[in-house]
Amino acid sequence: MPQPSPQSPPPQQPEPHPPRDKADGDAPPARALDGLLVADFSRVLAGPLAAATLADLGADVVKVERPGAGDDTRAWGPPFGADGTAAYFDAANRSKRGLALDLGDPDDAAAARELARRADVLIENFRPGALAKYGLDAASTRAANPRLVHCSITGFGSGGGAHLAGYDFVVQAVGGLMSITGEPGGTPLKAGVALVDVLTAKDATTAILAALHHRERTGRGQLVEVNLLSSLLGSLVNQASGHLATGRDPGPMGNRHPSIAPYETLACRDGPLAVAVGNDRQFRALAQALGAPELADDDRFRRNQDRVQNRTELVETLEDLLSSDTPQSWTERLTAASVPCGPVNTLSEALEFAGQLGLAPVTPVGEGRIPQISSALRLSETPVTAPTPPPRLDEHGTPLRTWLSGPPDHPLPPCV
Repeated sequence: MPQPSPQSPPPQQPEPHPPRDKADGDAPPARALDGLLVADFSRVLAGPLAAATLADLGADVVKVERPGAGDDTRAWGPPFGADGTAAYFDAANRSKRGLALDLGDPDDAAAARELARRADVLIENFRPGALAKYGLDAASTRAANPRLVHCSITGFGSGGGAHLAGYDFVVQAVGGLMSITGEPGGTPLKAGVALVDVLTAKDATTAILAALHHRERTGRGQLVEVNLLSSLLGSLVNQASGHLATGRDPGPMGNRHPSIAPYETLACRDGPLAVAVGNDRQFRALAQALGAPELADDDRFRRNQDRVQNRTELVETLEDLLSSDTPQSWTERLTAASVPCGPVNTLSEALEFAGQLGLAPVTPVGEGRIPQISSALRLSETPVTAPTPPPRLDEHGTPLRTWLSGPPDHPLPPCV
């Protein structure tokens, strides 16, 4: 990342630490965030996943945890890895250094403040105000380090919802996602993964990168605030827009789409097929491939709005035609006709499929360690960092404490 103009850093602030030296010919490819230090004070999923994404892009990330127990997710199992750490923890903490600090201990709190003073980015998801007594709230960290990008992740913001605990499942409920998930007339359902945490992690990463870009122009960091509820509401896109346009609350539609048809799972012989017909041309191709080209000229199905209006008859007609063969066979035939479709895969089948496409979806991180899902990011000039195993609790504590107690202009020691 380009250095800021010479006048940008305030006199009390040390220059950003340089990347550690590499022998000639042994230097890895440049990474987009090489030379940046991230202090990850967050736990569970949204914050740690944002920090892991920054590590993928080349940042040096120090994960700070409570001594003894560490991040809550270290115990969120089964399943557990060979070392007893939950697979949940490993999913969001790759490529980090581990440092255990007790913020109630004066020496450890001082080390935490020094880490914040040296960092380029600090990520935390404490309740608003909880870090002030340790001098780690945004006002204190940015006063000591004006170049710092301090990212605060909360459940419901720092205003009226500051006292509310932010758990993904609760936010899915109160944020409206569960009300549109599931079958009509059925029990509201959550998504099958902590989707709100994942979306919030992506929002946090985007905002942090924007703040770092602003810092390159001005030399000044800033406070970045994201919250789970706002990230969820922002992700409801067409459903939220439809509500704002009509004043009506959308409801669950199973696998159907409120505005497109057929855009859902359709029953075949021996299982369902996901079909996503996004325009009239694709519907004509579908009708042709099913051996019923006349459907594309049927007044009930000619245009997308007609198909949405007559969805029940449409689905009955299509499923009658699809019942002659399996999802796998129809996938081959319809894909050849440029109709978007696919079987409903298990996770293992999904990973196998991605591998067949050359996407290399899984990356090993060492013998006896749980492999990682590969980063989805592809950069031609600054490729993502090959992941290293998530740290064991306080794995790098000794060299990090030594570094934090030494001169501020010394670079981070090599991570071995």
